[in-house]
Amino acid sequence: MHRVLLTDSIAPAGEEVLARRAEVVHAPDADPATIRRLAHDAEGIITRSKLPDDIIRAAPRLRAVLVHGTGTDLVPMADASARGVMVANLPGGNAQSVAEYCVLAMLMLARNILAITNALHAGPWDAARLRGAGSHEIAGLTLGIVGVGEIGGRLARICRQGFGMRVLGHQRRLDRLPPEAEPVPLDDLLAASDFVVVTCPLTPETHHLFNPQRLGLMKRSAWLINVGRGAVVQEDALIQALRGRRIAGAMLDVYEHYRLPPGHPLFALDNAVLTPHLAGMTVESRGRMSVAAAEEMLRMLDGERPKNLVNPDIFEP
Repeated sequence: MHRVLLTDSIAPAGEEVLARRAEVVHAPDADPATIRRLAHDAEGIITRSKLPDDIIRAAPRLRAVLVHGTGTDLVPMADASARGVMVANLPGGNAQSVAEYCVLAMLMLARNILAITNALHAGPWDAARLRGAGSHEIAGLTLGIVGVGEIGGRLARICRQGFGMRVLGHQRRLDRLPPEAEPVPLDDLLAASDFVVVTCPLTPETHHLFNPQRLGLMKRSAWLINVGRGAVVQEDALIQALRGRRIAGAMLDVYEHYRLPPGHPLFALDNAVLTPHLAGMTVESRGRMSVAAAEEMLRMLDGERPKNLVNPDIFEP
């Protein structure tokens, strides 16, 4: 029977599919030492979190890794390919959940919800209510999406058709944008947008795409929302922009280094809304993706090519 390590929980339906043909091992915590120890005898790993950089060396029996999402930067790809370990992901499985999170973020930021809620818990009613005087409707605002893939396309449709917002889009191929998004150069998008949503993958070209110069192009009244990959945004530069009120605020679900340690400077900022990499984590998306993850893992352990193999070079002569 195969042995599969789950570094993060998956939906019961997916676990049932795995358990028919594999021993399922649950990681009790995210400590790298725990993951290395449990991976030692595993043939497969399903993860939503960043694996230790030396996980391939720590798991001599490992044959397959399945990313329960899209972020292949969670896996040491070069080591996996060198060892012939198949790596697959599930693009698009949580796109609706992430797109809805982005809408939630825009509404929270525009209506100043977090500050109002905190003020109401800590002080008088009238002081908290007064914080709503500077809030905005989003219907008349402009959304700029950087990386208009499956998530960005859904977000563009929701915001253009549902709210009547102006939607701008930027990606490598501007001719492939959906009709709801106007194609524009990145710098023009930053200068014109009230919300900038980052949904692009992390590549050598997008690493620190949002640096001090690019953040400096944004409106002082604009908000940044990152649900793509953390290192697309240069974190130190963003912290400086938020501290200096160079932009109005940010809502972040991903970070330059996967977990924010206690005392991180972002925690001290009242214009930063932070969530722990959960934009795609809903009951519905987990149900869909967990079954798909289990089926893909069993397919790979049978020596078959998965539907979305991200290191196909391992099959080349």
